[in-house]
Order: sequence, then C-alpha cells, then structure tokens
Amino acid sequence: MAQLAATAPPARLDHDNDLRLRLRAGVLSLVVGAVLLVAKYFAYEMTGSTAILSDAMESIVNVVAAMFALGGLVFAGRPADRNHPYGHGKIEFFSAAFEGGLIAFAAVMIVYQAGDSLLHGVEVRQLDLGLAITAAAGFANLALGGFLVRAGRRSQSLTLVADGQHVLSDFWTSLGIVIGLLLVRLTGVLWLDPLVAALVGVNLAWTGLRLVRHAAGGLLDEEDTELLRKLIQALNSNVVPGIIRVHNLRAIRSGSFSHIDAHLVVPEFWPVMAAHDASDAFERQVIAACGIEGEIVFHTDPCRRAYCARCDIPSCPIRVEPFRFRPDLTVDEVVQPDQLPPAGIRRRAAAGSG
Repeated sequence: MAQLAATAPPARLDHDNDLRLRLRAGVLSLVVGAVLLVAKYFAYEMTGSTAILSDAMESIVNVVAAMFALGGLVFAGRPADRNHPYGHGKIEFFSAAFEGGLIAFAAVMIVYQAGDSLLHGVEVRQLDLGLAITAAAGFANLALGGFLVRAGRRSQSLTLVADGQHVLSDFWTSLGIVIGLLLVRLTGVLWLDPLVAALVGVNLAWTGLRLVRHAAGGLLDEEDTELLRKLIQALNSNVVPGIIRVHNLRAIRSGSFSHIDAHLVVPEFWPVMAAHDASDAFERQVIAACGIEGEIVFHTDPCRRAYCARCDIPSCPIRVEPFRFRPDLTVDEVVQPDQLPPAGIRRRAAAGSG
C-alpha cells in the first residue's frame, strides 16, 4: 500500500498538467480562429473572390468547432463519478464527430457558392491585398495546426488532434487559394477563382468524412492498434516467472484515459494472495512501461498444467513436462478469448494430475 500511495501523486500531477495543456491549446485555437475569420472576411469584402469566401466560410467552422472543442475538453477533464464510472472522456469523440460534420457542411456550402459563381459570372478586384491576407492567414494556421496536433498527441486528446488536423487542412486550403488567385492575376481567366473554391470544397468534404469515421470508431470502441502495440511491447518486456501467458485482452480509450482488462495464466498451486500480489505488481509495471494514463484489471486463470513447456517458474511441484521456451506474446494471441490448450497437452496434463 505504501508503494501505491507513493506513486499516486505524480500520476495525478501528470493528469492535471495534461488538462491545463489541453485547455490552453483549446483557448488559443478559439482566439486565433476568431482573428483569422475577421481577416479573411475583410479580404473577401475587398476582393469579391469566391475562393477567399470559401476560406472565410471554413474559418467560421474553425471558430464554432473550437468553441465546441473547448467545452468538450472541460467536460472530458472531469473525474469519474457514480453516473460515469469510466469518466467523461468519450465526449471527445462526440466533439471530433461534430467538427467533422461541420467541415462537411462547409464543404457543401463552398461547392454551392462556387457553382453559383460559375453560372452567374465572376467579378474579382484588388487581388494583391487578398493574396497577402490569405497567405498570412494560411501560415498562421500552419503554425497553430502543428501546435494543436503536437499538444493533442502529447496529452492523448483526440479533440485537439482533430482540431489541429482541421486547422492544418485550412492551411492547405489557403495555399490552394493563393495559387489559384495567382493564376487568375497572371492569366486574367476569372472562372479559375470559383473552380479553385470548388476543389477546396471537395477536399474539405473528404477531411470531414475522415474525422467522422475516426470518431465513430472511438465511440464504438474500435480496436486501437497503437495502444495494442504499446501494450504488447510492455507485456513482453516485463513478464516475470509466474506470469505464464496473457489472453482475452480488451482495451478502450475514454479521452486520455485507457481502460484495459485481460486474463493472466498463473501457476495453479499459487495461493490467492500470491496471484493477487503478482498481478498487481505486473499491472503497475505494464502501465509504467506503456507511458499512458490508465488502469489494467487482470483476471487470473490457473495453468491447469497445460503450459509447462512455456512456464519457467523454477520450483514447480506439479510440472508434467520440462520448460522449453517462452515465445513472445503477439497481438493475435493476447486478444483471443479463453481457449483450451492443444489436445496433446491436455492429455499430458490429465495424466500428470492422475
């Protein structure tokens, strides 16, 4: 108990630091997004460019999404309670899905506006000023988007990663618009302006759909391959005598917190206290090796003398065959449910118990 009490405060401190980082990044995203929205709308008013209008419409989505994301980050930071025993982190998936839906909606509006301009004619003016403002806003989004993605990955916040990817997509939008307006300025072909806007809309639609798909996977507890990879590495590097095999592993993420449960195969002659202490120590080692915020709940299974060839416990009173080797755990093995050992091993185990 003393060891657990000693390790709890640093974990709590790390959680608080991550929460502050997420909130600062969310506020920064909202403020910068609002400033860039004003700048882009001013550029549209000065130029009348459909492409710049499409960029301004995406910035409206940025601001609304940043407001929703900030609220989601505040809610996700609340600790688990009786009504939400797994915490409030799932709100981040709702936030990401909402943002993806907003991006897709903005894409539809941009394509509609571009089509209207192509049908009814285009009038563009003061392109130099529009180009300067759009380029400056684009590089501001590049810096902000990179910061949000890094902050989101550091604090394991899907909301910040989604917001950062959206802001980065805004940079590519601005870059495409600048290129398109340069072509208009050099060639005098005005219909290139709404054509660029339409291409921007199509690209935004793809970005929005990808965000919605990713968020849906999180809400449905889709397998997190990156988390499984970390767990497999931690399990293989921390296995000790008595922890024979691991199976039936399941892992879900709720915001930045991971909930993991699995079955441990331990020697059947171990008393309950020994199995409990070994699984608790193994849990702490695996969580520390993964470098994640989370919990592991282990269920212990008796070996039933079926794993002797893979068990390197030195003094086993019930061994029915010698230890050969312990193969590394793989993803395919650890996610499998409880399975009977091969028939040959079952026969040897049964003969040994008889």
